[in-house]
Amino acid sequence: MNNSLASKWQSIEGGITAPNGFLAGGIRAGLKESNNRDLALLLAPSDATCTATFTQSSVRAPCIDLCQKRLSITQGGARAVLINSGQANACTGERGRIDNFLITDALASHLKLKEEEVLICSTGVIGVPIPVETVINNIGKLITNTSDEGGNNAANAIMTTDTFNKQSAYEITINNRKVRVGGMAKGSGMIHPNMATMLAFLSCDVGVSVEAWKAMIKRIVDRSFNAITVDGDTSTNDTLLAFTSGEPIEKEYLELLEEGLTLVSQDLARSIARDGEGATCLIETKVKGASNEKEAIHIARTICSSPLVKTAIHGKDPNWGRIIAALGRAGIKIESNLIALGIGPYKMMESGVPKEFNKKRASDYIASKMGKSYKKVGAVEINISIGKGEIYGVSWGCDLSRDYIKINADYTT
Repeated sequence: MNNSLASKWQSIEGGITAPNGFLAGGIRAGLKESNNRDLALLLAPSDATCTATFTQSSVRAPCIDLCQKRLSITQGGARAVLINSGQANACTGERGRIDNFLITDALASHLKLKEEEVLICSTGVIGVPIPVETVINNIGKLITNTSDEGGNNAANAIMTTDTFNKQSAYEITINNRKVRVGGMAKGSGMIHPNMATMLAFLSCDVGVSVEAWKAMIKRIVDRSFNAITVDGDTSTNDTLLAFTSGEPIEKEYLELLEEGLTLVSQDLARSIARDGEGATCLIETKVKGASNEKEAIHIARTICSSPLVKTAIHGKDPNWGRIIAALGRAGIKIESNLIALGIGPYKMMESGVPKEFNKKRASDYIASKMGKSYKKVGAVEINISIGKGEIYGVSWGCDLSRDYIKINADYTT
């Protein structure tokens, strides 16, 4: 990688529509009782290539099967994605499958596309079908409200229990060419690796071969969306769709492009973790010294998903014993005498033995990270070393509050 360029990715406005040629929009179609937007559309350029990652749940919504089949038929040649919010359309039997075809066929007709070029993603309550007539009757309005400035409306339309929309975009100049990457996502509860209860969409205005794009997105997902956790649950509809379009760049810059897409994906992943239902802070766990990155991420994720660690952080309690307990049950062989641990600037363990630290100041440090905007206050940082190597992995989670129980106890009422 050309390190002189690697530091020049700049955060910009625009989200999913920041890259050239991508259009998006979101409207209120009446799919939910609220007055919020609830139907979104993403349109990709004619030369776009799409790859995807889906839920690992063995119980999954029919939209997953439709997307997988159509991406296989077209070799990634998808052009449009319709996203409805409010109804997961999972566990709805044959009706759910048929409804997906009716909606995507109607959209394909409006856009004059082949039916296999149109995908659908759904999010909401499991077991609730999509109001098909309502969606189809609003397709014309949705297309009219789709533009290169519609990313914000689309990001709002895909939310469910989210408290804020999730967007990110970056820009860089390579050989006098402006390159942009962007994305949007939704997710707040039922979040755990191997995809979470989330939808995510990435866009890029650089052409990349199908095989290279698939490999790149897999690495990116493992370092972002598969490195977050809120509550240990995986859902039926989890989907990431990543689009690449445009003139290719020299192979020597593909690593740099991957860096930009990783920045976008990790921005979105952190936003999902911070917006965990009832959460008051973001937790970032970094594990260094593992045998490989996969093991390091697994350990970090185990710690972030521990209810005891999450509740301790919520109580502003720097209880490092809970972190060590989670570390020990991660299933990775660790030499205890090599463990070093700290929360923020406070060192609590070195060479496998406790260190004295100011508990009040450590508690105040945790409290200082409790704010709605993690971009302003940062994350509660848990740093662990388990060996002498430099390989590391990062996971993001959130604290666990009483509000999480309240939100989910009342979810369908």
